[in-house]
Amino acid sequence: MKTTGMIRKIDDVGRILLPKEMRRLLKINDGDPLEFIKDNDKIVLLKYQKHNTCIVTGKVSSQNMILSGGIVLSPEGARILLQDLLAERLKDDFEKTLGISRVL
Repeated sequence: MKTTGMIRKIDDVGRILLPKEMRRLLKINDGDPLEFIKDNDKIVLLKYQKHNTCIVTGKVSSQNMILSGGIVLSPEGARILLQDLLAERLKDDFEKTLGISRVL
């Protein structure tokens, strides 16, 4: 994390002013929703991205993919899902080979 040297005080109702230069650099416009995330002893402020949360990992990232049906997966979530699907297919193939039927 890179320090900017910008320091602001919280006012009496808990507001913080985001410097204009910081808003310009991060493309944050008037009225844009922001999300607060607690990360251990830090507060992370992100431009809110509706429906960009991975359904497997819960992570929000610009690398997340929106697939058919609006399913959102992060690269890690896609890997986990693929592993689970392949494991399930191998299990089904193995059970078919042995003549075992599953009861749902």
